[in-house]
Amino acid sequence: MAGTDIGIDLGTSSILVYVRGKGVVLKEPSVVAFDRDNDKIKAIGEEARLMLGRTPGNIVAVRPMKNGIISDYMVTEQMLRYFIQKAQGRLSFRKPRVSICVPTSVTEVERKAVEDATYQAGAREVHMVEEPIAAAIGAGIDISRPSGNMIVDIGGGTCNVAILSINGIVVSQSLKIGGDDFDEAIVKYVKNTFGLMIGEQAAEEIKIHIGTAFERPEKTSMEVNGRDLVTGLPKTVRITSEDTREALKDTVGQIVDAVHSVLERTPPELAADVVDRGIVLVGGGALLGGLEELIEAKTGVNTVTAEDPMTAVAVGTGLYVELTTAPKNAEED
Repeated sequence: MAGTDIGIDLGTSSILVYVRGKGVVLKEPSVVAFDRDNDKIKAIGEEARLMLGRTPGNIVAVRPMKNGIISDYMVTEQMLRYFIQKAQGRLSFRKPRVSICVPTSVTEVERKAVEDATYQAGAREVHMVEEPIAAAIGAGIDISRPSGNMIVDIGGGTCNVAILSINGIVVSQSLKIGGDDFDEAIVKYVKNTFGLMIGEQAAEEIKIHIGTAFERPEKTSMEVNGRDLVTGLPKTVRITSEDTREALKDTVGQIVDAVHSVLERTPPELAADVVDRGIVLVGGGALLGGLEELIEAKTGVNTVTAEDPMTAVAVGTGLYVELTTAPKNAEED
């Protein structure tokens, strides 16, 4: 029986799994909860995420990925094994081919760690693909032609900016900044401005519902609950979209600077292509309100968000599997 072909977007904040012929079948947080008393895993994915900040002392919920890189090898391996088995189902008797994406800034040691963890998790073959290439393929961009395409992939822990042409990366820059940093910036701003301590999940809710990187004609707001730093008691304050713009200004500014830097280093012919084709945003961070407008205002280049930015990298990684393994599949069939 032929094995399953799987593409994995191994992100800092979430894991997406693409299965050949089925599309993206799994999307769960990159969180593992384990018992420190016996070193046994209690939960993985969404179930573990719900334990963040709500567990007794012996249960620890951790993210084994940091800035797109493995920070805990053993836990990552077990997490990968769980998701691969869940994606395959119980009827598959052969190990799958797995394509997995990595940031452009990854070192050979880090690349080897991801590859080894994937093999240990049950893969028959492992193919590594750089995130901008996977993102572009998933966004429907034809990167095989000799013309310049610019992709900005903003994940949970990293941001990859790249110019692509003829199936390769011509110029790129990787930042250890992503959606998680947006959340942290909001937490810090609310703490300093309102004297209120809020959690990561509350910050994410603010980011999703009223977060913006660009000034809005109409301001929106929402109430947020937290702990008053003075009294130590629960407290509710109202946060506006303008508050989030101020909170995110520095973090988003670094992404804009990276886009500007890559454009400055792009060969003139490819830069002209980018002006014609525009800049494409992918990744969960691309959903931040006003980000398109901000980048366009700062660069003068038309900027759009991919149709489904959250799944673009996973889809592109899976399609990369199909492209690289098609001849082998034909031989085996």
